[in-house]
Amino acid sequence: MNFEEAKQLAYSKLSNQNLRKHSMAVAAVMRHLARRFGEDEEKWALAGILHDLDYEETLNDPARHGLVTEEWLKPHNLAPEVIGAIKAHADKAERSSVMNKAIWACDPITGFIVACALIRPEKKLAPVEIEFAVKRMKEKRFAAGANREQIRSCSELGLSLEEFFDLSLKAMKEIAGELGL
Repeated sequence: MNFEEAKQLAYSKLSNQNLRKHSMAVAAVMRHLARRFGEDEEKWALAGILHDLDYEETLNDPARHGLVTEEWLKPHNLAPEVIGAIKAHADKAERSSVMNKAIWACDPITGFIVACALIRPEKKLAPVEIEFAVKRMKEKRFAAGANREQIRSCSELGLSLEEFFDLSLKAMKEIAGELGL
């Protein structure tokens, strides 16, 4: 399965536009992280685009989140590390690999960055700066749904919070048009 096929599958399973955009954002950040660590960008992007594939299906049964995706993806013969990362983001597999740690941290940072963009008058990513985002991390009510501890787990990847925001912002700005930001 290539990225375009994975994107089509994700869009067929996810009717919510914001969830589709979130999946694209996570894929973009994962791709940048793979590049940073000298890993396979396509595999990492696949994990990103597919990580919430079953979200709408398991919304009322979070214990199955990630596991349904695993079942749906069996016929596609994806690399085990892609499936492992998808399960790790949903807390259904250990976060022992770099890829698993990365997707754990990526999932909430994308929503946090979107919130940073949406409070700007322009409602765009372009003017969002690293310092602004890092400062907002201290405000518990800002983007309250974005798990700060998960974002801070970027330190397990050897990245400072500033480096992680920088990389994530760059990745998301590259696809700002697709994100509507």
